[in-house]
Amino acid sequence: MFPIAFDPIYKYPVPEGHRFPMDKYELLPLQLLREGIAEHTDFFSPEPVDMQAVYVVHDRAYADRFAQGKLTQQEMRRIGFTQTPLLAERELRIANGTVQGALKALDTGIAFNIAGGTHHAGRDFGEGFCMINDQAVAAQYLIDHKKAKKVLIIDLDVHQGNGTAHIFADQPRIFTFSMHGKNNYPFRKEKSDLDVALDDRTDDNTYLRLLKETIPNLVEQVRPDFIFYQAGVDILETDKIGRMSCTVQGCRHRDEMVLQIAAKHNIPVQCSMGGGYSPQLRTILNAHANTYQVASQIFPL
Repeated sequence: MFPIAFDPIYKYPVPEGHRFPMDKYELLPLQLLREGIAEHTDFFSPEPVDMQAVYVVHDRAYADRFAQGKLTQQEMRRIGFTQTPLLAERELRIANGTVQGALKALDTGIAFNIAGGTHHAGRDFGEGFCMINDQAVAAQYLIDHKKAKKVLIIDLDVHQGNGTAHIFADQPRIFTFSMHGKNNYPFRKEKSDLDVALDDRTDDNTYLRLLKETIPNLVEQVRPDFIFYQAGVDILETDKIGRMSCTVQGCRHRDEMVLQIAAKHNIPVQCSMGGGYSPQLRTILNAHANTYQVASQIFPL
């Protein structure tokens, strides 16, 4: 079908009752297999990313302290996980899953990472469950290795891609677009190249109308030769912290809109899954699985 980065390390052990739904990383591949959306041969297990690729977008001192387990307690509280060697390896594998997926998408048209979308990690900080910004690492990698001349990052998680905006504030070859909740985390926003801030309880009609008014013009304006798509499903009305009123079907239409415009212009896409905090894990899994199903219909191999 198409390449999907996944490794069992993606499911990092967290305390019972932790609000991050870590089980989704183990269950989503199983659902894709069960529904016939993917086959076992579609999955690849990434090695940890080369730290040289990380240093290009993250401050070297911060990246090394993270990789060596030397972040302060205050920094780790801001991130929201317990610091261990396993966590560092997990993040570096996720980042490389996005790098390798992007390279594979140049041939297949699209590739996925079961995890990733760690868009709150800025140049010299991590926060909001994000430590190494996978799509930022991969976007800069494509530019540096002359695999792309202009990259568009489409971030449709309910939370602003503040870390991505922070990293690429002065990078004209990577355009950052974030459509997010105006009043949601992070409460101190960065400035993306384009931000569309949504009111609380935005519904499908308003959400999709704004996206339809934005995406085609944006692709025409930026003229990217590669797209990174952060497909968080925390825009759902069921989400515990999303504060939006979108349905699972509306979320699916959102994916269709993004992937159809990419396919129309023959632009390869790498898709990382981003957030989702609905009380029922089944809701999160179904919404994520829809993204893969939409891709299988738009990017048939």
